[in-house]
Amino acid sequence: MRTALDSNVISSIWSYEESAPQLLEQLDKALGWGSLVLCPVVYAELHGYPGISREKINAFLAETRIAIDWRMDEEVWALAGERFAEYAGRRRKQKHAAPKRLLADFIIGAHAQLRADRLLTLDQKRYRHDFPELILA
Repeated sequence: MRTALDSNVISSIWSYEESAPQLLEQLDKALGWGSLVLCPVVYAELHGYPGISREKINAFLAETRIAIDWRMDEEVWALAGERFAEYAGRRRKQKHAAPKRLLADFIIGAHAQLRADRLLTLDQKRYRHDFPELILA
């Protein structure tokens, strides 16, 4: 089983949030079932964490055996675009001027749905609505 990770999982671990021990346990369990993977967008988002460097990110990924799946083919981009368009349409119907969610969330969801078996995220409600077929952990 291949588990994709959202950036909020890793940043919560790095911030030593209350959920960090449980998240580390979930990573260990997921690794026991298969592999851990990041979408390239998550890798890029991690660079925005305070005081982090590329070297520290890569060291953490190596230590935790998290791979980066650099494959972002047309199928992933198309699904992300379709789901973002649906979301933007819902926002317009609700009289909101512009989407509140970032396109990155839709790329992460599309990647997890097409290139992994499930997504480990702290934003389950967000992904459940726009990617109902996606298994969330």
